[in-house]
Amino acid sequence: MRNLGSLRRFFGATLALTALVFCGTAAAQEVQVLANTGNPDGKLGALSRPPSVNKVETETADDFFLRQTSVITGATITGLLKDGATLANIENVEVEIYNVFPVDSVNRGTDIAVPTRKNSPADNEIAGTRRALSDGTLVTRGITLNANFSVLNSVVTGINKKPLNTTHGEGSATGEEVEIDITFSRPIILSPGRHFFRPEVQPDKGDFLFLSAPKPIVAPGQPIAGDLQAWIRDANLAPDWLRIGTDIIGTDVPGGVALQFNMTFSLSGITIPGAGTPDEANCNGQTVDVLNELYGNQPSAARGLRFRSVQDLEKTLHDYCGE
Repeated sequence: MRNLGSLRRFFGATLALTALVFCGTAAAQEVQVLANTGNPDGKLGALSRPPSVNKVETETADDFFLRQTSVITGATITGLLKDGATLANIENVEVEIYNVFPVDSVNRGTDIAVPTRKNSPADNEIAGTRRALSDGTLVTRGITLNANFSVLNSVVTGINKKPLNTTHGEGSATGEEVEIDITFSRPIILSPGRHFFRPEVQPDKGDFLFLSAPKPIVAPGQPIAGDLQAWIRDANLAPDWLRIGTDIIGTDVPGGVALQFNMTFSLSGITIPGAGTPDEANCNGQTVDVLNELYGNQPSAARGLRFRSVQDLEKTLHDYCGE
């Protein structure tokens, strides 16, 4: 009887351990919030739009941090639609992800066009991370949060090279506060570390101002260590960037400390513990092995990671690994 009891305890412990491992694996495969800067604070709206007729491209970006390799399946952005723009007349939404300068950049050292490039987004987006409504790589759903929302200050056109960079903003703006939920039809795979998130919204009239969030991040946002401030550039300034607060707005009182801003967004996705490292020879093979361990096979991995097909997963893995 003692031997039977020992066997029961052994098998019970084994089953419990197996269940624990399974639960840990299952949890790693669930969609979770990977970054969240919280709610708008009403302080700032910054233009972020693709190029169109008589309108230059203007990009606003803010940083986030990933602890593990992650598949980004969706995002939310909160902004102000002004000058006649509505959710119904949005023609395109585009997203790009950037590394921190000087990666993906021409390292010019001390730049003569802007005060600094330290901790800015790179010159160019991470290869293979552009997603857009216009090409079917993302879909969107928008809701109105407030039909009459105002911000204290805005940055739309005053994006100048130094020494004319400090314009103090262009004053208050009022419009429709909206939240746009983004689902990536082809998710984005990103390595651990700090990156910048840059969304653009194109209405057929009016403009979209990306709304600021508190800095430092407060609940319901998720604070991150070393949180950087938001940056902006337009086609005339590119490839350089300016800090919205420190370089453009400056201080709100004479002799005060320069303001800093976050932007209001969140990212959701699925982590891949043990994935390969970009630009290393075994990146793709190691990542495929991990996915097979988690999901059993490539078709199951594609479904579990929200890809439309195995081919889309394979293409994104090639982009991620730099092949």
